[in-house]
Amino acid sequence: MVKVRRRGSDVDEPLTAQPGYALVGVLRVPETQVSPIRAIWRRVAIALLALLAAVVTVYLGRGGYTDVRGAPLTFLDCVYFATVSLTTVGYGDLTPYTEFARLISVVVLTPLRILFLVVLVGTTLQVLTERSRQAWKIQRWRSRVRNHTVVIGYGTKGKTAVAAILEDATANKDVVVVDFQQTVLDHAGAAGLVTVHGDGTRSDVLRLASAQHAAAIIVATGRDDTATLVTLTAREVAPDAKIVASIREAENQHLLKQSGADSVVVSSETAGRLLGVAITTPSVVEMIDDLLTPAHGFAIAEREVERTELGGSPRHLSDIVLGVVRDGHLLRVDAPEVDAIEAGDRLLYVRTTGK
Repeated sequence: MVKVRRRGSDVDEPLTAQPGYALVGVLRVPETQVSPIRAIWRRVAIALLALLAAVVTVYLGRGGYTDVRGAPLTFLDCVYFATVSLTTVGYGDLTPYTEFARLISVVVLTPLRILFLVVLVGTTLQVLTERSRQAWKIQRWRSRVRNHTVVIGYGTKGKTAVAAILEDATANKDVVVVDFQQTVLDHAGAAGLVTVHGDGTRSDVLRLASAQHAAAIIVATGRDDTATLVTLTAREVAPDAKIVASIREAENQHLLKQSGADSVVVSSETAGRLLGVAITTPSVVEMIDDLLTPAHGFAIAEREVERTELGGSPRHLSDIVLGVVRDGHLLRVDAPEVDAIEAGDRLLYVRTTGK
């Protein structure tokens, strides 16, 4: 049996009330992967656009400028002035006199100056502004994310659950991983997932993952007592979310149900049954694995009944129906209560990939 106890007053530390910059390193939104060459060309393009804007500005106001030659400014003069101004080279102490020399300064020297600024100053600014960009991305993500899935625990079970979600064509691909091990979160971030570093038993950590707006919460912790406490906290934060929890021992199943879990998966018993059945029918393990893998072969799915199916028997449909979900309860297809399909029923059936 498990023993559940609350921690001290640090359980309710309001992370969600902190500003965005304070959450950097706790909540991470994955970056879009861009090749280094493409990133450099993007910076060069931005620098050229800035130069063009400066040239146009100087050219439109050229009447207010004077030249050491005492002649009116030409367009090339405006380009030169904008160039030396943006590159912080300065002017006045060394001034090209002929237009050819000024053309050389624009065509040859300016690209070298821009390249220098991009490589040196651009990289430095990127490091300095990384925290601000992450804070902005966090605030933007939290304001938009809805109906996503929160996975608490990214061990073997959590990682496999995420893979199944991403492979399922009918599932929402927005997944947030909550874990207290940074190395685990690094793997999740490398897979393109939003991560939250913290204890899943704390309500403010779950709120930071926007669990209150989630459609589903998966509890995949390594201990049954932790799973119970996480489920209690998750149900408090997200009263309308579907909570699915995994435990090791069947004797703790009722605790998870009482804590608010909609479904409980007993890993030890499920594995034990497969081991026992595999002795007489070894191929059943392969078939069950196929049914539980949405990416290929057969898969178990759930759908609403169609209007033309009302009143008929689920055993006479073209789909292989395993059960009928009525009023939130699953009834086997051979149950007498489901001889006739009713409005509001949902069918649990076997579908082929892509269907």
